Amino acid sequence: MALADQPSRNPIIRDKFTADPAPLVVGDALYLYTGHDEAERDQMFNMRDWLVFSTKDMKRWVDHGPVMRVADFRWAKQDAWASQVIRKDGRFWFYAAVEHDGTHPGKAIGVAVADTPTGPFVDAKGSALITNQMTPKGTHSWEDIDPTVFTDDDGITWIAWGNRQCYLAKLKPNMIEIDGPITEITPPFFEEGPWLHKRDGLYYLTYASLDRRTQRDEHVSYATAPSIQGPWTPRGLLTGSGRYSFTIHPGIVEFRGRWYLFAHNADIAIGDQSGAVGRRAVTVYPLAYNRDGTIRPIVQDDRKASTQSVRGQR
Repeated sequence: MALADQPSRNPIIRDKFTADPAPLVVGDALYLYTGHDEAERDQMFNMRDWLVFSTKDMKRWVDHGPVMRVADFRWAKQDAWASQVIRKDGRFWFYAAVEHDGTHPGKAIGVAVADTPTGPFVDAKGSALITNQMTPKGTHSWEDIDPTVFTDDDGITWIAWGNRQCYLAKLKPNMIEIDGPITEITPPFFEEGPWLHKRDGLYYLTYASLDRRTQRDEHVSYATAPSIQGPWTPRGLLTGSGRYSFTIHPGIVEFRGRWYLFAHNADIAIGDQSGAVGRRAVTVYPLAYNRDGTIRPIVQDDRKASTQSVRGQR
C-alpha cells in the first residue's frame, strides 16, 4: 500500500489530552472513542466525559465533542474511565467504567445506548451493569474497569474487563444484563485494559501488562485462543511502554483493508501543560500478522501514524 495511505504522525489528537482509545468502524468511517484527561498540575486523574472523533482516511480527524458525561449515569459519582462502543441490532451500545456512588462502593461498569455513533448516548439500564460486589475475588476496589465488548459470529455478545484479574461474561440479547456466570481468564502479567477481537477464526485478547519484577510501566501483551472461552495461549509482548506514561491501553480494528493498534502515551504538550500520568495522548500504529496468526511486535515510532488536521463538529 502506498505510503500516502498510511497515518503519519503521533499522537493523533494534539489539541486536547486523550486516553484509552476504542475504535469502531461504521460504513466507510472509523469512530474513535477516548477518555478526556483534564488533570491539573500534579493531579493524577481528572476525567469527566468521553470524546469521539472520526476519520475516513486515517489522516484527517473530525472532533465531534463529548459523547457522554459521567454525570449522565446518575448512580455514578466521578471518573469517566475507559469505554468501548459496539454496534448491534442497529443501535450503538456504550460500556464505560466509573466510580459508583456510596450504594455500591468501588468502580463499576455502566451501559448507555444511542441511535448514531456520535450520540446522544443515554443510560440504558438506570443502574450499573457490573459492580465491585459482583467480583469478590479482587483485592482492591478498582478491579471492575476497562470493559471490552465483542459480538461473535453466532450473534452472542461478550464483555471482558478487569484490573489484576481479567473477567469474562456473556451479555443477554438486551445488552444490559449479564447472562450466566462471570468467569476469570487472566493471562500472564495482566494489569488492565483488555481488548477482544477475532481474525481468521482465531480469538485475540490484547491487554496492558506489567511484569512488576522487571518493568516500571505498562506494556501491551496478547494471548490467542480457539474459542472466546479459551484456552488462552500467552503470546508475549506486542509493544513496549508508552512514552512518559505509566499506563497504556490497546484498541484493535480493521479499517479499509488494514489492521491498526491504537494506544496512548504522554508525549505531548498543550499550552503550558506537559504530558503526564493524567495528561495522555492517543496514538495509532499499523498492525501486521504472521501466517500462524501471531502479531508482529510494534515499535512505537512517531513517524508511523497520525493526523493532518482535527476539525471541530457539533
